[in-house]
Amino acid sequence: MNLYPFARGLVGAIIKPLYRIEVIGRENIPKEGGVLICSNHIDNLDPPVVGVTSPRPIHFMAKEELFKVPGLGAILPKINAFPVKRGVSDREALRTALKVLKEGKVLGIFPEGTRSKDGKLGKGLSGIGFFALRTDCVVVPCAIIGPYKKFRKLRVVYGKPVRMDEFRTEKTSAEVVTDKIMDSIREILEKNR
Repeated sequence: MNLYPFARGLVGAIIKPLYRIEVIGRENIPKEGGVLICSNHIDNLDPPVVGVTSPRPIHFMAKEELFKVPGLGAILPKINAFPVKRGVSDREALRTALKVLKEGKVLGIFPEGTRSKDGKLGKGLSGIGFFALRTDCVVVPCAIIGPYKKFRKLRVVYGKPVRMDEFRTEKTSAEVVTDKIMDSIREILEKNR
């Protein structure tokens, strides 16, 4: 049983007023087809915040350890999350992510792989470029602009899609594509500070 719509409604009802979430650029997420949403990562609440502000359901990679937490481990697969082993090449997680995109669904990823300690955007992992190049998905950069303080405005900005056609044609490396995506996120952060 998929609990995503219920969880999205419940979580949205709590965190939208609590953090006075303002969403900009929601129209940049295509209404159909595979979409890779790439966001900066500043807080544990980032996945639910992106989840409740996107007009479409999102599938998220979540660190494997979370699936071992009693109760949470049973709920995560029912809200479109799937495990990824950190620090190693996790073929199963890669296959699942590619399948999500090829089926025309939305995959949400935090390219830095971990939360930023100082709020600054770090280096992106090349897996992001791999997903963008291996599918015909649309890549949408996203920036969460905090801080997370109760009753203070939190902004979620979805940027214009990053064009991938040229990179796919020229067989550009995953690292270069990842850097391009990270530059797009950085640009949104700088424009909206």
